[in-house]
Amino acid sequence: MSHESPSPQAVTIPQLRGWVAEGRKLVMTTAYDSVTALLAEAAGVDIILVGDSVGNVCLGFDNTLPVTMAMMNHHLEAVARTKPKAMLMGDMPYLSYHLSIEDSIRNAGDFIRRGAAAVKLEGGAKRLPVVRALVDAEIPVMGHIGLTPQSFHAMGGFKVQGRDSEHAIQILEDALRLQDAGCFSVLLEGIPSELARKVTESLAVPTIGIGAGPHCSGQVLVIHDVLGLLPGKSPKFVRRYADGFELLAAALRHYSEDVRAGAFPGEAESYSLPNATTRAIQHWQSEQPDQE
Repeated sequence: MSHESPSPQAVTIPQLRGWVAEGRKLVMTTAYDSVTALLAEAAGVDIILVGDSVGNVCLGFDNTLPVTMAMMNHHLEAVARTKPKAMLMGDMPYLSYHLSIEDSIRNAGDFIRRGAAAVKLEGGAKRLPVVRALVDAEIPVMGHIGLTPQSFHAMGGFKVQGRDSEHAIQILEDALRLQDAGCFSVLLEGIPSELARKVTESLAVPTIGIGAGPHCSGQVLVIHDVLGLLPGKSPKFVRRYADGFELLAAALRHYSEDVRAGAFPGEAESYSLPNATTRAIQHWQSEQPDQE
């Protein structure tokens, strides 16, 4: 097992709190390997989440439920090796924190040993015992409420949460309970903007929004969505900042055309023999018997 040490200059929880107190919005994105981690680091994001969304955007699953701890550890290690200055967070996958407190601590601890500085887990009041246990084990926890993708079967699909009064109040109460249990931040996904504002105003810890409007303490998007790396229509809450899929596909088409036309590789991409080696080969050829 890899034991990656975080960068000595990595962003800390007190820094995040200080920035929010100063009125600075927090920037969070996902990464799943060294390339996406280096891109996120070059952009200067504050938090890198190795998300269980790896199942959708990298591994070809329809949802996050098939993602295992082994898969998550593999991808977290790849990101941790880049030693980002951003805070590195591991996303607890389905069933990694549902079976027992002992399993939850062990799985979250595996993330910390591999270089994560914190973990994120989904759910409200039902997850309070796990949150308390992790915090007691010195493992920082970000809560995640609203639209929780691991619960999409129970929710009847990926639908905006908190529109009716009962569920809106439940989200407000869950946020306060997660804060009281020791969460250093709460992620709000797929809820109305006005509700996210109320949650953010009610908490002393930062909120991170995704599909929750502009009033949260910060925002997170999947890096593949930001860069437009996947074909097809994006969800309403996504803003693509590049058409990465078409840009990269066009580059590969150009490469294919050059190979088929004999235009690649050219002299600039080829190596040359030293003159002495060329002469030695010519001498060797001259001594070979004629082949008839």
